[in-house]
Amino acid sequence: MGEVLYEAHTWLADDPDPATRAELRAIIERAEDGDSAALADLGDRFAGFLTFGTAGLRGRLGAGPNRMNRSVVLRAAAGLAHYLVGMREPVRPDRHRVVIGYDARHGSRTFAVDSAAVFTAAGIDTLVLPRELPTPVLAFAVRYLDADAGVMVTASHNPPHDNGYKVYLGGPDAGSQIVAPVDAEIASYIKDVHFTAHIPRAASGWTEVGDHVVEAYLDAAAAMASSPAPGTSGRDLRIVLTSLHGVGGATAVEALRRAGFHDVHPVAEQAEPDPDFPTVEFPNPEEPGAIDLALALASRLDADLVVANDPDADRLAVALPGPASSGAGSWQMLHGDDVGTLLGLHLARRGGRELTASGGVFVNTIVSSRLLGRVATAHGIAHAETLTGFKWISRVPGLVYGYEEALGYCVDPAAVRDKDGISAAVLLAEMAAETKSAGHTLWDVLDDLARAHGVHATDQLSIRVDDLKLITDTMRRLRRNPPAVLGGSAVSTVDDLRDGLAGLPPTDGLRYLTSDGARLIVRPSGTEPKLKCYLEVVVDVADDIDAARVVAAEQLAALRTDLARLLQL
Repeated sequence: MGEVLYEAHTWLADDPDPATRAELRAIIERAEDGDSAALADLGDRFAGFLTFGTAGLRGRLGAGPNRMNRSVVLRAAAGLAHYLVGMREPVRPDRHRVVIGYDARHGSRTFAVDSAAVFTAAGIDTLVLPRELPTPVLAFAVRYLDADAGVMVTASHNPPHDNGYKVYLGGPDAGSQIVAPVDAEIASYIKDVHFTAHIPRAASGWTEVGDHVVEAYLDAAAAMASSPAPGTSGRDLRIVLTSLHGVGGATAVEALRRAGFHDVHPVAEQAEPDPDFPTVEFPNPEEPGAIDLALALASRLDADLVVANDPDADRLAVALPGPASSGAGSWQMLHGDDVGTLLGLHLARRGGRELTASGGVFVNTIVSSRLLGRVATAHGIAHAETLTGFKWISRVPGLVYGYEEALGYCVDPAAVRDKDGISAAVLLAEMAAETKSAGHTLWDVLDDLARAHGVHATDQLSIRVDDLKLITDTMRRLRRNPPAVLGGSAVSTVDDLRDGLAGLPPTDGLRYLTSDGARLIVRPSGTEPKLKCYLEVVVDVADDIDAARVVAAEQLAALRTDLARLLQL
C-alpha cells in the first residue's frame, strides 16, 4: 500500500477542491493508522483514472482519480480543449466554440464553470447555458450555435451519488455523441495532463447564453405536433407528467403548452430538481415504483396519458389506462419497444410519401424489437439497424427517426441528433390525442399492429455484478458452449457480434435466433457493471389477438427460464 499512499498524498497536494481534499485527507489518516476499510477504499479510488469513453465520463462523486471530482473534470476539459485545438478545424471560420450545459446533480454547476474556465484559457469561444437544463437542450445548442463541441454535465438516470461528463461534437453530425476513435484520441490528451495546477484557467471571459437558445429549442419541440385538423378536438388530452426530481419538468410542460396541450398536471412531489431524488430508490422511470406517484395522480384525475422523463430528460416512459380487460382504474406502462413503434408509425402515417421520396431512414438498435422494420417496410420507408446506443443511431445517413428500447427516441434529428424525451413526449401526445378524437386508444393501435405484423413480445433481463470478471467469464463460457435449444425451439443461428454483423462494427455480444423466430441477445453493458439480455418472440395472429398474446407470454417465459439456466449467475 506504500505506492497507493504515495499516489494519494500526491493527488491531495494537487486537488483544487477543499471538500474533496478534506475527504481524502481523512481517509489517508485512517489508512496510515492501519484501518483496513480505509486502505481498501484508497485502493479503489486509486485503481486508475475514471475511463473516458464514448459516454464521456461517469462515476461516483468523491476524491481520487477513479471518482468524479473537480480534478478529474479539469483534466477532461484540458484534454478536450487540446484535442479540439490540435486535431479539428473549427466549424466557424474564426476560432473553436464549445457550449456547456449542466443539470441539478451535486457538483454539476461547479464542473460546468471549471470547464468554461479551461476552455476560455485555451482560446476557445465558450458558451454556458443559462441555468440547469435538460440534455436535449445542450444537444440542440451544439447544432443551433454552430459549436465544435458540447459538454453536458449529467449522470442521466444514475444514482444520486454519481455524476458524469458527456461530450458531443459539431461538424457533419453536429450534436451527436462521440464514437471511436475520437474517444480514444481525447482520452490520450487527457492522459497527458498530470497536474491540475498546471492547467491554465481563466477567471472570466466565457459567455452565458441567453434564453433565445431555450426558446428556439421549445419552438422546435412544440413543432413536432402539427396543427389539429379544423373542427376536431385534437388537443383534448389530460396528461400527468413527472420529471423524477430532474431538470426536464418546466421545459416539458412549456413544450406541451406551446403544442396546444394545456391540460397537463406535473407530479408536485417530483416537479422540482433535487439531486437527492428523495421519492425514488433509483431515478429511472423503468425502475419499479419510480412512477407510482404519477400513476396515483393519473387515477385521481382520470387522465388519458402519463409521461415520465428521467432526470436529464433525454428518455421518455409512457403509461396508459389499462385495456378494458384489466379493470377500471388500472394503469399499465408501455415497453420502450411499444413506444418506439408507435412513434415510428405516427411519423410514417404523417409523412410517408415525403419520407420515401427524400430517402429517409427509420433506425433502431439490434437489441430493439424488429417490429419497426416491418412498419417501415409497410410504408415504403427504408430501415436500418445499429449497435446499441444513440452514438450509432445518430450517424445513420438519411436518419429521420430512430429509437432504442431503453426509452430513447430521436424524433427530430434536424434539431436534436440524439434521444430527446421532451420532443418525443409532444409527438406521442399528438398521436394519443388524435387517436382519442377518433374514438380509439393507443391499445387499439397496438392491436392493429399485432394483427398486421404479428405479436412482437419483448423482455429484458439485467444482471448487476460486483466483479466484472463474472461477466467476462460468462461471455467466454457462452462462446465455448453455445446452446442447442432455447425456449423449446432449436437454435438456428449463433452470431458473435465481435465479428461484426451485417456491416456493423464489432462489439462484445452474442445473438441467438431460433427456428420459430425468437431472438436472444446477450451483451455486457457499456456504462454499468451489468450483463444485459434482450428477448423477443413473434407470434402470428390468426383470429384471437388475446390468445396470440398468451402464447407469446408463454414463449417469453420459456426463453427466460432457459436463459437463467444458461447464464448460471
